[in-house]
Amino acid sequence: MSSERLIYLPLGGAGEIGMNAYVYGYGKPGKERLILVDLGVTFPDMDTTPGVDLILPDMAWLAERRDRLEAVFITHAHEDHVGAVAHFYEQLGAPVHARAFTARIARAKMAEHGHPEKAVRVASPWPETVTAGPFTVGFAPISHSIPESSGLVIDSPAGRLVHTGDFKIDTDPVVGEPFDRAMWESIGADGVKALICDSTNVFSAHEGRSESSVAAPITELIAGCRGMVVATTFASNVARVKTLAGAGTRAGRSVCLMGRAMNRMVEAARETGVLTGFPATIAPEEASQIPRENLMLIVTGSQGERRAASAQLANGKYNGITMKEGDTFLFSSKTIPGNERGVIRIMNQFSEQGVDVIEGDDRYHVSGHANRPDLDAMHKILRPQVLIPMHGEHRHLREHVKLAKSNRIEGMVAVNGMMIDLGGNAPTVAEYVETGRTYLDGSVRIGAMDGIVRDRIRMALNGHVMINVIIDEDDAPLGDPWVEIMGLPETGRSRAPLVDVLEEDLSQFMGRASDKTLGDDDKLEEGLRRAARQSAQAEIGKRPEVTVVISRLTE
Repeated sequence: MSSERLIYLPLGGAGEIGMNAYVYGYGKPGKERLILVDLGVTFPDMDTTPGVDLILPDMAWLAERRDRLEAVFITHAHEDHVGAVAHFYEQLGAPVHARAFTARIARAKMAEHGHPEKAVRVASPWPETVTAGPFTVGFAPISHSIPESSGLVIDSPAGRLVHTGDFKIDTDPVVGEPFDRAMWESIGADGVKALICDSTNVFSAHEGRSESSVAAPITELIAGCRGMVVATTFASNVARVKTLAGAGTRAGRSVCLMGRAMNRMVEAARETGVLTGFPATIAPEEASQIPRENLMLIVTGSQGERRAASAQLANGKYNGITMKEGDTFLFSSKTIPGNERGVIRIMNQFSEQGVDVIEGDDRYHVSGHANRPDLDAMHKILRPQVLIPMHGEHRHLREHVKLAKSNRIEGMVAVNGMMIDLGGNAPTVAEYVETGRTYLDGSVRIGAMDGIVRDRIRMALNGHVMINVIIDEDDAPLGDPWVEIMGLPETGRSRAPLVDVLEEDLSQFMGRASDKTLGDDDKLEEGLRRAARQSAQAEIGKRPEVTVVISRLTE
């Protein structure tokens, strides 16, 4: 039996959708040479992570082993796969490999953070390969909802692994390479030890539709509109942006792209040669001069993002343009679970302005992920020995294993932190690694368990009371405590000002306090906190967060 092992370790993206980060290793246990596939982010929400800017995977385990990390490989340029590359470059220090379009996006992120752009290396498509320690890695083109997506063919001394990344089977994707069944069959012909596979749409039983299938319905829709037309989609879906722009042009409208992300993606696609034949567009400053019945805007903000162009238009005005009765707003996108509230808010704001909103209509959007029949087809094309599902919540992973077993393929659910030994005839759990999340909070990275966001939530839920007391050199109160409140009603049950009620109750507490309590800051702080919370509970039915500031005079 070999003393080396082949391991797979998800640090993000397995048991969740987003924040992808997958480690592969080969070598003696504890001394494996490592590669990392993808390094993405996920996005916060006001309910669970208020004030947080980005959510990143916890890369502590890998950072501690950076001397064994050979390289980072990025499958495609979606934020949940490439968004954290620059955030962790200093900690990991390894070269980053990606195809031209993805490399262009990754280099821009590196430059924003002051890191060398040359750390991102452009890889050629399969059958060209990159050597990284014991691994040989090839970027095999695969269709998805962003240009130049690639599955990775990872050859090791213990056998071939295929990491699909995000994919669908689309032979006419409008922009980017079509799915090449013959190429994938040739990849599987030499034997695949394990297929690590996208699981997002495993519950969608119908066959996936091609990106090209939305062109005719969108063209027909826009041709029949009378007022201004505004459409939103994922900025990274360059094919959809091209389809929308083409439909607007054919309807005789001037087309304008609005939103930095949209323009950045189109520019990157043009510069790297993956986008050709894109219709002429006008600048935002020209748009306000065009008669609205002759104008089409393609804007960012399909997920209800508050600062994006869609939300700005819904709020009243963006780049000098306002929506009016008789205009049409099209969501050429699917609302990601968790974003419904923001999207519905925008839809209602437009409705109040008399705008016709089209959302949730499958004629105008197709998914970039493989539905169940496509997953089934990929299993049969590659015929792997083992299926390890990834990129999905636990229910997706479990269902994908069931699908694999129906095809007589061994399957195993592996969630974040579960290190799998792929070296034998069947996958086994080698060990468990502590994983989690880190938050980018302003310009500082904090741990999810540090308590900072938890305290923020508690203050948001309960309000805040600040108590100030002064103690003289003889450990006696100098005057009464004074109170400031935030996020609390000004009056309560007694109809007296809440501040006055709290100050009166705290003053009585100070009058009753023993010399021992007055002489001990910890005891005094705890007593004041308890008294304030009890008083607030009686007055307003809430126990607020309390901060106590004790100032002691010295001789």
